[in-house]
Amino acid sequence: MKTRIDYGRSGMEIELPEERLAKVLRMQPARPLANVPAATERALEEPIGCAPLRETARGRKSACIAICDITRPVPNRLLLPPILQTLVEAGIPRERILILIATGLHRPNEGKELEELLGPDLAGSLTVANHVARNAAQHVYLGRTRGGTPAYVDRRFVEADLHIIVGLIEPHLMAGFSGGRKVVCPGLVAVETMRWFHGASLLAHEAAQEGVLEGNPVHREAVEVARMARVDFALNVALDEARNVVGLFAGELEASFEEGVHFVRQHVRDTVSEPVDVVVTTSAGYPLDATFYQAIKGVTAASKIVKEGGTIILAAACSEGLGSADFVQLLRRYRNPREFEKVLQRADFFAIDQWQYQELVKVLRRAEVVLVNDTLPPEERMLVPIPVYSDFSAALEDALNKHGSEAKVAVIPRGPYVLAEVQA
Repeated sequence: MKTRIDYGRSGMEIELPEERLAKVLRMQPARPLANVPAATERALEEPIGCAPLRETARGRKSACIAICDITRPVPNRLLLPPILQTLVEAGIPRERILILIATGLHRPNEGKELEELLGPDLAGSLTVANHVARNAAQHVYLGRTRGGTPAYVDRRFVEADLHIIVGLIEPHLMAGFSGGRKVVCPGLVAVETMRWFHGASLLAHEAAQEGVLEGNPVHREAVEVARMARVDFALNVALDEARNVVGLFAGELEASFEEGVHFVRQHVRDTVSEPVDVVVTTSAGYPLDATFYQAIKGVTAASKIVKEGGTIILAAACSEGLGSADFVQLLRRYRNPREFEKVLQRADFFAIDQWQYQELVKVLRRAEVVLVNDTLPPEERMLVPIPVYSDFSAALEDALNKHGSEAKVAVIPRGPYVLAEVQA
């Protein structure tokens, strides 16, 4: 049986023995919104849990709109024009509206990448800036959360009169779901906040996983930091497999997010009747699989449905390599995941981008993980802490041989965009 999985910009066609296939897990069908700008206008006028944006903006002198970076396929070119028009009509001059890219610790989005993020027209006509987590002077200290996280938030967001966030709700490997509060934390916070928010002990919590909000300390801390920064209005979208907008949730930070999560959970959840021996997964293609660092999200997405001792095959293009210099240095220093797992036990240990390696280590306790990739150069390939195959069929053959003639395979073509679970 042939099926197509997300890989880079063009995808990858794979073939599996039909008798071994347990299931292909997908998002549930949902009707795309016919006119996203018009739907956005309605959402701004009839928000969830707060006054219309027009009323909220009236009398404000300036506004900061925080948006996701290039790793999230948010359709900003469709969403931002109605927001901008509403703000201008409410009396905020266009030149006093800042678009702030919530990069977290990712690289800045500039040039062609900025045009891809906003569209050429908006990129060339708006005041746009990138958050820089390593610039301590660019942040304001707002106090500590009840969990002890020091909240250092981008000064340009905090000091604006009106605070708006625009995000995407999807399953998230640590915070349960992305979007909402995560645009602020980690999107707009300093390294010092990240040291706590992505600390090893917080991520080791059993509730810090996809699809879980209740009891999740990552979700809790992010909400508290976002509250401290004051989000006046939030807009989040849900996307289908073709990245069409199928849901729009605008309004008060937490109320609109909760409604969005309820919708997304029903839309993205798919199940298998029992754990399988082999799971084929992806990191949903470009832009999420542009680096090995981001691609690890596809591994955690598969971890709930693989048998103990099973195999996860991750297909990821990694067109931009392994990830940041900090992440590469971490891989170079701790080539063996077991060595890295030991160092995570040290209370004084902290390294930028350690969290994604920790997530991989968590899965490796349960199952074998291999990478299918045909683009990484030899010097980067040798730093990947799991086996790397250039050919998918070879990786599948080895996995099936390892688990025997009765081994069953599940496929998640869109990786982390699907909430894969074993049916209760």
